[in-house]
Amino acid sequence: MRYKSILLFGAPGSGKGTQGKILGTVPGFFHSATGDIFRSLDLQSEMGRTFWEYAGRGQLVPDELTVKVWKQFIKGMEMVNQFHPESEILILDGIPRTVKQAQLLEDTIDVVKVIHLVCNDMTKMIERLRRRALKENRFDDANDVVIRKRLEVYERDSAPVLDYYPPEKIVRIEATMSQISVLTEILKILVPLKEEMDGAREHKDPFEVIQSTTAAAMALAATTAE
Repeated sequence: MRYKSILLFGAPGSGKGTQGKILGTVPGFFHSATGDIFRSLDLQSEMGRTFWEYAGRGQLVPDELTVKVWKQFIKGMEMVNQFHPESEILILDGIPRTVKQAQLLEDTIDVVKVIHLVCNDMTKMIERLRRRALKENRFDDANDVVIRKRLEVYERDSAPVLDYYPPEKIVRIEATMSQISVLTEILKILVPLKEEMDGAREHKDPFEVIQSTTAAAMALAATTAE
Protein backbone atom coordinates (compact mmCIF):
# COMPACT_ATOMS: atom_id res chain seq x y z
CA MET A 1 0.00 0.00 0.00
CA ARG A 2 1.03 3.62 -0.50
CA TYR A 3 1.30 5.58 2.74
CA LYS A 4 -1.01 8.59 3.11
CA SER A 5 1.47 11.41 3.64
CA ILE A 6 1.79 15.09 4.45
CA LEU A 7 5.00 16.73 3.28
CA LEU A 8 6.43 19.44 5.54
CA PHE A 9 8.46 21.55 3.18
CA GLY A 10 10.68 24.59 3.57
CA ALA A 11 14.24 25.85 3.70
CA PRO A 12 16.60 24.85 6.52
CA GLY A 13 15.54 26.80 9.60
CA SER A 14 11.90 27.20 8.54
CA GLY A 15 10.68 25.11 11.47
CA LYS A 16 9.84 21.79 9.80
CA GLY A 17 11.47 19.73 12.52
CA THR A 18 9.82 21.62 15.38
CA GLN A 19 6.34 21.33 13.89
CA GLY A 20 6.91 17.72 12.85
CA LYS A 21 7.89 16.65 16.37
CA ILE A 22 4.78 18.29 17.80
CA LEU A 23 2.53 16.67 15.19
CA GLY A 24 4.14 13.31 15.89
CA THR A 25 2.71 13.42 19.42
CA VAL A 26 -0.85 13.82 18.11
CA PRO A 27 -2.77 10.51 17.86
CA GLY A 28 -3.25 9.48 14.25
CA PHE A 29 0.01 10.98 12.94
CA PHE A 30 3.51 9.53 12.60
CA HIS A 31 6.46 11.90 12.20
CA SER A 32 9.41 10.77 10.10
CA ALA A 33 12.45 13.10 10.21
CA THR A 34 15.02 11.94 7.66
CA GLY A 35 17.79 14.04 9.21
CA ASP A 36 17.29 12.30 12.56
CA ILE A 37 17.36 8.92 10.83
CA PHE A 38 20.72 9.72 9.23
CA ARG A 39 22.18 11.20 12.42
CA SER A 40 21.31 7.98 14.28
CA LEU A 41 23.41 5.89 11.88
CA ASP A 42 26.52 4.21 13.23
CA LEU A 43 29.48 6.38 12.23
CA GLN A 44 31.51 3.21 11.73
CA SER A 45 29.07 2.01 9.07
CA GLU A 46 29.42 2.86 5.39
CA MET A 47 26.05 4.67 5.38
CA GLY A 48 26.97 6.63 8.50
CA ARG A 49 30.29 7.78 7.09
CA THR A 50 28.69 8.73 3.78
CA PHE A 51 26.05 10.85 5.55
CA TRP A 52 28.58 12.82 7.58
CA GLU A 53 30.79 13.39 4.55
CA TYR A 54 27.90 15.11 2.75
CA ALA A 55 26.37 16.83 5.81
CA GLY A 56 29.75 18.28 6.77
CA ARG A 57 29.90 20.03 3.40
CA GLY A 58 26.27 21.21 3.54
CA GLN A 59 25.34 18.91 0.65
CA LEU A 60 22.45 16.48 0.20
CA VAL A 61 23.04 12.75 0.56
CA PRO A 62 22.67 11.00 -2.85
CA ASP A 63 19.03 10.38 -3.76
CA GLU A 64 19.15 6.59 -4.07
CA LEU A 65 20.89 6.21 -0.70
CA THR A 66 18.48 8.62 0.99
CA VAL A 67 15.42 6.75 -0.28
CA LYS A 68 16.93 3.35 0.55
CA VAL A 69 17.69 4.34 4.16
CA TRP A 70 14.27 5.93 4.61
CA LYS A 71 12.38 2.94 3.20
CA GLN A 72 14.30 0.58 5.50
CA PHE A 73 13.43 2.79 8.48
CA ILE A 74 9.72 3.13 7.75
CA LYS A 75 9.34 -0.60 7.03
CA GLY A 76 11.08 -1.29 10.33
CA MET A 77 8.68 1.01 12.18
CA GLU A 78 5.76 -0.79 10.57
CA MET A 79 7.14 -4.23 11.44
CA VAL A 80 7.64 -3.36 15.14
CA ASN A 81 4.14 -1.90 15.28
CA GLN A 82 5.26 1.70 15.82
CA PHE A 83 3.74 3.01 12.58
CA HIS A 84 0.20 1.99 11.61
CA PRO A 85 -0.40 2.99 7.97
CA GLU A 86 -4.03 1.86 8.01
CA SER A 87 -4.93 4.49 10.63
CA GLU A 88 -2.06 7.01 10.72
CA ILE A 89 -0.99 9.79 8.36
CA LEU A 90 2.73 10.01 7.74
CA ILE A 91 4.31 13.43 8.42
CA LEU A 92 7.36 13.65 6.17
CA ASP A 93 10.14 15.97 7.27
CA GLY A 94 13.22 16.06 5.06
CA ILE A 95 12.10 13.75 2.27
CA PRO A 96 11.62 14.07 -0.66
CA ARG A 97 14.22 16.81 -0.97
CA THR A 98 14.72 16.53 -4.70
CA VAL A 99 12.52 15.80 -7.69
CA LYS A 100 14.40 12.51 -8.18
CA GLN A 101 13.54 11.46 -4.62
CA ALA A 102 9.89 12.34 -5.22
CA GLN A 103 9.93 10.13 -8.31
CA LEU A 104 11.63 7.25 -6.46
CA LEU A 105 8.98 7.42 -3.74
CA GLU A 106 5.92 7.48 -6.01
CA ASP A 107 5.25 3.79 -5.38
CA THR A 108 5.57 4.21 -1.61
CA ILE A 109 3.89 7.47 -0.56
CA ASP A 110 0.64 9.19 -1.49
CA VAL A 111 1.26 12.88 -0.79
CA VAL A 112 -2.14 14.41 -0.07
CA LYS A 113 -0.86 17.85 1.01
CA VAL A 114 2.39 19.80 0.90
CA ILE A 115 2.69 22.30 3.73
CA HIS A 116 5.18 24.90 2.54
CA LEU A 117 6.66 26.85 5.46
CA VAL A 118 7.65 30.12 3.85
CA CYS A 119 10.31 32.48 5.19
CA ASN A 120 11.66 35.15 2.86
CA ASP A 121 14.08 36.54 5.46
CA MET A 122 17.26 34.46 5.11
CA THR A 123 18.80 36.23 8.13
CA LYS A 124 16.10 34.83 10.42
CA MET A 125 16.62 31.31 9.14
CA ILE A 126 20.39 31.57 9.61
CA GLU A 127 19.83 32.73 13.20
CA ARG A 128 17.49 29.78 13.82
CA LEU A 129 20.07 27.33 12.48
CA ARG A 130 22.78 28.79 14.71
CA ARG A 131 20.55 28.51 17.80
CA ARG A 132 19.60 24.96 16.88
CA ALA A 133 23.24 23.99 16.41
CA LEU A 134 24.08 25.18 19.93
CA LYS A 135 20.97 23.70 21.54
CA GLU A 136 21.07 20.27 19.88
CA ASN A 137 24.83 19.90 19.26
CA ARG A 138 24.14 19.70 15.54
CA PHE A 139 27.60 20.52 14.32
CA ASP A 140 26.50 20.34 10.68
CA ASP A 141 24.59 23.58 11.33
CA ALA A 142 27.23 25.42 13.36
CA ASN A 143 29.41 26.78 10.55
CA ASP A 144 28.21 29.87 8.66
CA VAL A 145 29.80 28.61 5.43
CA VAL A 146 27.94 25.29 5.76
CA ILE A 147 24.69 27.09 6.61
CA ARG A 148 24.84 29.27 3.51
CA LYS A 149 25.80 26.25 1.42
CA ARG A 150 22.73 24.38 2.71
CA LEU A 151 20.48 27.31 1.78
CA GLU A 152 22.01 27.44 -1.70
CA VAL A 153 21.49 23.68 -2.11
CA TYR A 154 17.86 24.08 -1.01
CA GLU A 155 17.18 26.75 -3.64
CA ARG A 156 18.88 24.75 -6.37
CA ASP A 157 17.85 21.15 -5.59
CA SER A 158 14.90 21.18 -3.18
CA ALA A 159 12.71 24.14 -4.14
CA PRO A 160 11.88 22.55 -7.54
CA VAL A 161 10.05 19.76 -5.66
CA LEU A 162 7.19 22.24 -5.22
CA ASP A 163 6.67 22.15 -8.99
CA TYR A 164 6.47 18.35 -8.95
CA TYR A 165 3.19 18.28 -7.02
CA PRO A 166 -0.12 19.77 -8.25
CA PRO A 167 -0.65 23.40 -7.08
CA GLU A 168 -3.93 22.45 -5.35
CA LYS A 169 -2.00 20.20 -2.97
CA ILE A 170 0.33 22.98 -1.80
CA VAL A 171 -0.53 25.21 1.16
CA ARG A 172 1.72 28.14 2.07
CA ILE A 173 2.14 29.09 5.72
CA GLU A 174 4.25 31.99 6.99
CA ALA A 175 7.04 30.38 9.03
CA THR A 176 8.02 33.56 10.90
CA MET A 177 4.82 33.52 12.97
CA SER A 178 4.95 32.13 16.51
CA GLN A 179 5.25 28.35 16.79
CA ILE A 180 1.72 28.04 18.16
CA SER A 181 0.31 30.15 15.31
CA VAL A 182 2.07 28.02 12.70
CA LEU A 183 0.84 24.86 14.42
CA THR A 184 -2.73 26.19 14.47
CA GLU A 185 -2.63 26.83 10.72
CA ILE A 186 -1.23 23.36 10.06
CA LEU A 187 -3.91 21.68 12.18
CA LYS A 188 -6.62 23.49 10.23
CA ILE A 189 -5.37 21.52 7.23
CA LEU A 190 -4.63 18.19 8.89
CA VAL A 191 -7.71 17.67 11.05
CA PRO A 192 -10.20 17.48 8.13
CA LEU A 193 -7.84 15.11 6.27
CA LYS A 194 -7.59 12.81 9.30
CA GLU A 195 -11.36 12.84 9.81
CA GLU A 196 -11.85 11.97 6.14
CA MET A 197 -9.37 9.10 6.45
CA ASP A 198 -11.12 7.79 9.58
CA GLY A 199 -14.52 8.05 7.91
CA ALA A 200 -13.33 6.06 4.89
CA ARG A 201 -11.83 3.42 7.17
CA GLU A 202 -15.05 3.03 9.16
CA HIS A 203 -17.04 2.37 5.98
CA LYS A 204 -14.51 -0.06 4.55
CA ASP A 205 -15.44 -3.73 4.37
CA PRO A 206 -13.70 -5.49 7.32
CA PHE A 207 -12.72 -8.34 4.99
CA GLU A 208 -10.92 -5.84 2.72
CA VAL A 209 -9.03 -4.45 5.73
CA ILE A 210 -7.90 -7.97 6.70
CA GLN A 211 -6.86 -8.73 3.13
CA SER A 212 -4.84 -5.51 2.74
CA THR A 213 -3.17 -5.97 6.15
CA THR A 214 -2.25 -9.58 5.33
CA ALA A 215 -0.87 -8.57 1.93
CA ALA A 216 1.26 -5.84 3.53
CA ALA A 217 2.63 -8.29 6.12
CA MET A 218 3.51 -10.83 3.43
CA ALA A 219 5.24 -8.17 1.34
CA LEU A 220 7.30 -7.04 4.33
CA ALA A 221 8.23 -10.63 5.14
CA ALA A 222 9.37 -11.19 1.55
CA THR A 223 11.46 -7.99 1.61
CA THR A 224 13.10 -9.02 4.89
CA ALA A 225 13.89 -12.45 3.51
CA GLU A 226 15.74 -10.87 0.59
